[in-house]
Amino acid sequence: MRLLLAEDNRDLAGWLARLLRQSNYVVDCVYDGEAADAALRVQTYALVILDLALPRLGGLEVLKRLRRRDATTPVLILTANDAVSSRISGLDGGADDYLVKPFDVDELEARVRAQLRRGTNQKAPVVALGPLALDTNSREFRLGGAVLALTPREHAVLETLILRANKATAKTLLAKSVFGFDDDANPAAIEIYVHRLRKKLDGSGVEIVTLRGLGYVLRADDAG
Repeated sequence: MRLLLAEDNRDLAGWLARLLRQSNYVVDCVYDGEAADAALRVQTYALVILDLALPRLGGLEVLKRLRRRDATTPVLILTANDAVSSRISGLDGGADDYLVKPFDVDELEARVRAQLRRGTNQKAPVVALGPLALDTNSREFRLGGAVLALTPREHAVLETLILRANKATAKTLLAKSVFGFDDDANPAAIEIYVHRLRKKLDGSGVEIVTLRGLGYVLRADDAG
């Protein structure tokens, strides 16, 4: 899943980005409100982590502009202001959750997971397709109960596919879920990741099928 982190403290932003990437999220970092607004106009994110005290354009205005475009992207507000009025302004502006600095890292990750589940209409933390399961809490895939070893980009591709199980997923959509701003985004590389995943899923009853002109679909034998 691809996240946008808008935080003007570069040390904090770098630390949070590393933490989230270790959990197999793709993270784009921006350091001011204008950059955040520009990113949100051209890219769809699974979640936005948004500091309110951004230079050039405040986080609250970034949020309001996002909602005026009818975007339903979940937004988690970060702020050093713990005043009730500030929290109310953020929530009334369209935020989905609110976390005051300094915060506990485990709580941040739990809130991120909760918002991502809501964003994909998940009722439970485990998403399963036949013997393949994604635990959104541990961020691990299991195949037949055993942990499936994946690279971060393989994880991103398979996560996108399992969240859209039995539905066609275009190669361009997979590329957007795998490559961040700083990556060399080559959609052709998706074919390589899909090839590797097919090998790892071989014989399990779960397969990635190519639909000519449409992309890929993840399905299990018993899914028909």
